[in-house]
Amino acid sequence: MKPPAPASESPVQSPVRVRVLLPLPLGAAYDYLVADGDPVPVPGTLVRVPLGPREVSGVVWDEDSAPDATRPDPQKLKPVLGIVADVPMLHHEMRRFVDWVARYYLRQPGDVLSIVLRRFSLLRPPRPVIVHRPTGAELPRMTPARQRVMELASEGPPRTAKDLAEIAGVGVSVVRGLVGKGVLEAFTQTREQSARVPQPDFATPRLEADQIHAADALRASVGQGFSVTLLEGVTGAGKTEVFCEAVAEALRQDRQVLVLLPEIALTQQILGRFRDRFGADPTAWHSGLSDRDRRTAMRDVVSGRARIIVGARSALFLPCADLGLIIVDEEHDGSYKQEDGLHYHARDMAVLRGSIGGFPVILSSATPSLESLSNVQSGRYGHQKLARRYGAAELPQVQIIDMCGDRPPSGRWIGGQLEKAVHETLAAGEQALLFLNRRGYAPLTLCNTCGHRMQCPHCTAWLVEHRYLGRLQCHHCGHDVRRPAACPKCGDTDSLKACGPGVERLAEEAKVVFPDARVALMTSDLVTGPAAAAEIIGAMARQEIDLLIGTQIVAKGHHFPHLTLVGVIDADLGLAGGDLRAGERTWQLLHQVSGRAGRAESPGRALIQTHQPDAPVFKALAAHDSAGFIAAEMAARQSAGMPPFGRLAALILSAPDRAQAQDLATALARRIPTTSAASGIRVLGPAPAPIAVVRGRHRFRFLVVSRHGQPLQRFLTRWLEGFRLPGKARLAIDVDPQSFL
Repeated sequence: MKPPAPASESPVQSPVRVRVLLPLPLGAAYDYLVADGDPVPVPGTLVRVPLGPREVSGVVWDEDSAPDATRPDPQKLKPVLGIVADVPMLHHEMRRFVDWVARYYLRQPGDVLSIVLRRFSLLRPPRPVIVHRPTGAELPRMTPARQRVMELASEGPPRTAKDLAEIAGVGVSVVRGLVGKGVLEAFTQTREQSARVPQPDFATPRLEADQIHAADALRASVGQGFSVTLLEGVTGAGKTEVFCEAVAEALRQDRQVLVLLPEIALTQQILGRFRDRFGADPTAWHSGLSDRDRRTAMRDVVSGRARIIVGARSALFLPCADLGLIIVDEEHDGSYKQEDGLHYHARDMAVLRGSIGGFPVILSSATPSLESLSNVQSGRYGHQKLARRYGAAELPQVQIIDMCGDRPPSGRWIGGQLEKAVHETLAAGEQALLFLNRRGYAPLTLCNTCGHRMQCPHCTAWLVEHRYLGRLQCHHCGHDVRRPAACPKCGDTDSLKACGPGVERLAEEAKVVFPDARVALMTSDLVTGPAAAAEIIGAMARQEIDLLIGTQIVAKGHHFPHLTLVGVIDADLGLAGGDLRAGERTWQLLHQVSGRAGRAESPGRALIQTHQPDAPVFKALAAHDSAGFIAAEMAARQSAGMPPFGRLAALILSAPDRAQAQDLATALARRIPTTSAASGIRVLGPAPAPIAVVRGRHRFRFLVVSRHGQPLQRFLTRWLEGFRLPGKARLAIDVDPQSFL
């Protein structure tokens, strides 16, 4: 960020035209006039301007190349009303980032700007508070309570009377009494974050030879301009310790560092690791922050006081003062793709932001995406690989269990071999993890009498039973109802039956099969923030849990030193649905969750239950053959012209009325440019979406398939130019889609 002196010093002699981008979906920046004698706001300045009958704030934008003849008549332009005080400028790199994101994802620049500017409301000056400090005077007699307060006031920063009293364990009257005696003085101070500054050499780790080699390469990239390096390492290889060496180098160069995480549940654990390494807490940014913490974090980010920022994907749009390094941890994770609103991929946009800002980007993963591996193979990305676990730990032994020959009893899902392995693990005083990537108690509830299935009234999807909450929920629109006592169709009571397992039902079974085990559940429904995740992780570390049961949230980066067994209940779930990335995602997820086992001294093992034991992904997992699996996936994608050897864009038309949605899709299909096939671009559809109705809107999809290197955005712009939608119809454009529902 630049210093908040956004206007030139000298007045101008005649009105000057400036372009102002508003945080609204209105197309390009609008022209406004600066009145005679007013300072001219430079690009990046936040200003107040009229828009119709209201007043809005926008950013003075860079001049475009449009000829003056095409610009509005200056006589018709409205004036800039003033400069917004006490906010920083939006620097040139951030303005370029907004423009690039808008062009790539075919959104109005104002839409993207709104993501950035909505955080500026957090920058209002903090309220002043009354704090206290010693005067240097002494009392002839000090009680123990007074002594504790004076020691605290002498050692730390000025504090409020309430804070001094709470920390010292005394009443506020003791602090006030010291003020009255003249040994403490009260004064007004603007409250700001007084966090400790992270130190690059606070606690230097002991690295092994391959870690040192990778760390040296990452450290050398800092301060040398733009680059992207893929840090690939098996689970438990110590990737965090390695990329922290690059963080340390950025701190030595007085640059800010942004670390992106796929889940806020990971925040507390990695905050602790950064605290241990650098001696200070990083600045956290995620949806779980209180309003006060969010305001403090934003002020620290834009002022530069925040040296290390750790956050979820939205942290990518923070206007950092002097960003010098971005790290994308678990870069393969699908959570980095925003699936509504602006459909951006935080990993790809992190690379873009590094390119614009001229600083390095590090992508870290045990199971890198095929897109990143393809960029390594083409030479666009560097590559550092950690092929073994840190210390004496070994990769877990992986066993594939054919459920056709090891069927559990009816109504149960833990097979005989897995049940025996869990008993053995618990008897040895070790911990086990059962993994099922399905939330809730059961995915379907039906009536045994009439066969009625409980379906969402707004979506073509079944309601999922969440027995802990006593509710039936739709995982697509959020609709939920209390589980009825009688069938809503036939009225029969006690006839509703849960079909199939979710993790809650699995936990119910585990408590019966392993009655002496201390069982805990870890799912996104129950772990609603970093603090809740930290509580479970801490309980695992203290061995207060014997058997942990969870969904994919347990697979992401957690270190459970006493966990030696992982059991996958239904490994086939991820292979259904026809997703082109199904095999890759199943490989990544099961490799990651298996990697939770045996990360310390005791060896680990993973038992994977499947009805498809001969599937290539399971054979590769059992053999730890990542190279072979990736080579086969790459070959299949290349032959089909699919990413990373081609590009995709999804267009989803939706409307409250099915006939209207279908008619609009047909009309849009007629507009497909006739030269698309010759240019290497194919358009598939329209067809009803796999989930045809969501939130009461009927959905039709197009899929655009483009050869690598073809101008996909240019084609889409030409196709959609002039296409108008009636009032309640919507068109969503998803460039590089990750979901095909």
